[in-house]
Amino acid sequence: MSGKKEPEMTETPAKNEVGTPADALAQTQTSSAAITDFGIDTTSMSTGEAVRDYFARLRAGELGALPSLFGLLVLVILFSALSDNFLTLANIANVFPQGAGVIIIAMGIVFVLLLGEIDLAAGVASGTAASVMALHYVHAGNLLGSMGSGVFITFIAVLAVAMLLSAYQRIWAGAALSLVGLLIVAIGVPANAWLEILLAICVGTAIGCITGFLVSKIGMPSFVVTLALFIVWQGVLLQFIGEGGTIGITNSDVLYKIANGNLNILGSWIFFLVAAGGFAVVTLLSHFRRLQRGLVVQPTALVMIKVGALVVLSAIGTWLLTINRSPNKTVVTIEGVPYVIPIMLVLLVAGTYVLNRTKYGRFVYAVGGNKEAARRAGIDVPKIRASVFVIGSAVAAIGGIVAASKVGSVSPQSGGLNTLLFAVGSAVIGGTSLFGGKGRVSDAVVGGLVIAVVINGLGLLKQPAAVVNIVTGLVLLLAATVDALSRRRAAASTR
Repeated sequence: MSGKKEPEMTETPAKNEVGTPADALAQTQTSSAAITDFGIDTTSMSTGEAVRDYFARLRAGELGALPSLFGLLVLVILFSALSDNFLTLANIANVFPQGAGVIIIAMGIVFVLLLGEIDLAAGVASGTAASVMALHYVHAGNLLGSMGSGVFITFIAVLAVAMLLSAYQRIWAGAALSLVGLLIVAIGVPANAWLEILLAICVGTAIGCITGFLVSKIGMPSFVVTLALFIVWQGVLLQFIGEGGTIGITNSDVLYKIANGNLNILGSWIFFLVAAGGFAVVTLLSHFRRLQRGLVVQPTALVMIKVGALVVLSAIGTWLLTINRSPNKTVVTIEGVPYVIPIMLVLLVAGTYVLNRTKYGRFVYAVGGNKEAARRAGIDVPKIRASVFVIGSAVAAIGGIVAASKVGSVSPQSGGLNTLLFAVGSAVIGGTSLFGGKGRVSDAVVGGLVIAVVINGLGLLKQPAAVVNIVTGLVLLLAATVDALSRRRAAASTR
């Protein structure tokens, strides 16, 4: 590089398989020069520097999920002091199934919020997908007989339109799942619990394809589109089930146990080994690989402490959940990790990987940060905008399945009422910004646990729904305030 003296080589390079000694020398000198010029990218921090850097980022407004984690701790301490039943094994194990439906819907909404958009129809979309699942199962795959010819043909047409719109936008996964749903419904495939789960996800995906097209290609504001579709899907749900009706799914062992069943003790420990062990292996391999390449990494001691703490806490949690928590231990045995925990973990890992490790995830953050800059960089902004609604609705369908499993039925109120508000609130409380460009899938989990603890704790204290809504709304307002203030502080620190 011009104006810079190259570092001297004190050893004679040996000839290798791919080049001459001169080639090896040139490669080494280039590498050394690169390290000299870009030292900031190849210098690891000490433990003290890492700690100081963390607090500096906090002062700059980069709070992440810290406020929600602190709030969760405060709520746990508060409800533990007010209720003797809050910290019992049975209640703690119940918090996850109770909040799983909302948390999963919130995971999908994170993708939408990252672009600064909103999906007000995600809740009723989850209920609509669950209602199709229940109808198909209860009527042995004969949706024509249960819906009537007019509604059935319209439903088929909607799936076909969703498939075509998704293909037009080159969102091939959305088109494929819409097509699968169309074939299942049109052919009248016999009922099967696993097939019903796939059908519900296909219906949710189709809903997202339609929503994404209206927002990205037609150019309608997402607030208006999803508000209108909220009303539409609420009417569809009412049409499918009937006013005041319900469709039970308790006679399906698979569907009912999604939110009410538990892994056996051996399965619980295998899950612990796979989850905690996998996290430890991936984290440490990534750390030492970056360290080997001379890239910036956290101090090894801190990484080891984080991994060790997570493994120990996971082991303690697994051990506690494998204890019989039945109120009548002589008659009924309830033990093991609830099924919803592995389900949420799989979605969390998948969503985190997509956002952090794929080109698509980088495009999502880029569009959320600055649409015009992303467009000029060559990113297909309309396609990205449409795709997040497809992901959001598909994940919402999974949340609808879990919610239906928890109560054992689907009704016209499924996915309505406070479901959407709690889902959006979960993402925002966890740290995802309503302004776009900032957030993680894990935010939905942390924020969802905050809401689940509030609902659970106030329920144990026999508080009415009015108090639950007021407290939850105040928590959401506080989270939005923290987000706005942290963004203002971050903007001020960059001037």
